[in-house]
Amino acid sequence: MQIYEELQARGLIAQTTNEEEIRDLVNNGKAVFYIGFDPTADSLHVGHFMALCLMKRLQMAGNKPIALIGGGTGYIGDPSGRTDMRSMMTAETIEHNCACFKKQMERFIEFGEDKALMVNNADWLLKLNYIELLREVGACFSVNNMLRAECYKQRMEKGLSFLEFNYMIMQSYDFLELYRRYGCNLQFGGDDQWSNMLGGRELIRRKLDKEANAMTITLLLNSEGKKMGKTVGGAVWLDPEKTPPFDFYQYWRNVGDADVLKCIRMLTFLPLEEIDKMDAWEGAQLNTAKEILAFELTKLVHGEAEAQKAQAAARNLFSAGGDAAPEIALTDADLENGGLDILSVLVKSGLCASRSEARRAVEQGGVSADGEKISNIKHSFSAEALKTGVLIKRGKKNFKKVIVK
Repeated sequence: MQIYEELQARGLIAQTTNEEEIRDLVNNGKAVFYIGFDPTADSLHVGHFMALCLMKRLQMAGNKPIALIGGGTGYIGDPSGRTDMRSMMTAETIEHNCACFKKQMERFIEFGEDKALMVNNADWLLKLNYIELLREVGACFSVNNMLRAECYKQRMEKGLSFLEFNYMIMQSYDFLELYRRYGCNLQFGGDDQWSNMLGGRELIRRKLDKEANAMTITLLLNSEGKKMGKTVGGAVWLDPEKTPPFDFYQYWRNVGDADVLKCIRMLTFLPLEEIDKMDAWEGAQLNTAKEILAFELTKLVHGEAEAQKAQAAARNLFSAGGDAAPEIALTDADLENGGLDILSVLVKSGLCASRSEARRAVEQGGVSADGEKISNIKHSFSAEALKTGVLIKRGKKNFKKVIVK
């Protein structure tokens, strides 16, 4: 299987322009592609991690990545996926965050001559003359088309600043400069970047070459992957000082049953043949899949030694809790509609005095079942699961094994 087909099989492609040209570029190692990273914090998070894994896959297939650090666009702020304006950062903060990003990226991507490039759009954006930009670039953009873009439409009700309105122009100009300077012929991004990336593609055609369409191609990450990145991006960091390896491991160990194989496909480098065999897994086998996911991703980010430590610590914690937990025996009469919801389990096990206390415990993130964090107050357990036994944990030290006999 060639790399483009592998990206499809892993669920990483949502939509493209010129699919046949893209397939030819990446499968034959002819893509010079970029992904942008705006330095909104002093660490990359797991939303960026997906993009880094994608860059690594394509580099391994002979293509040339460009990691574009947004030292210039960071002064403006991307309105995509936002309900309010980002806090404006100082020049010192942006510079510090860019330096942190560079250090972390070097763990994933091989930089060097004829390998991968790391560039900063501050090198050209901060030097732009405003009047010149308006004449040379602004004239290529229709305000009507810009306002139809999803990244702007979702902000119109609460207010969109003129500062943020310029973001599409800046990102489009990035592609133009990368095309000019490095022969960049492909751009990647999440589905919320579609309008911005099409803007860059059109700008190249209008300013340089109307026949350049085949060399200015857009590829989007799967929208599910982007959604995952946004969901956890604010809490799960790649910097071990912000998210320790054990916590990083535990996050992935606790993903939902419905998401574990999707995450294994998108984020790990395990062979697809091996992953396909997991499709039939269910029950306790899904916990094994979660351990595989957590170990593989922790190894990628923090190294194999830290991954082994995190896995051992997690197993010891669970084992100690299970052995020490008093057993709460229920009967079929305790079941409600063939099972029990988490609030009932917490009350019947004595871990909570009332359903209202149980609700607060779940909403505050302090409840897990068989090592998996429970965040939905409507989460329920089947009679079959309860007859096997479910280890319920509240807080750090309170365990009860609930079993129907």
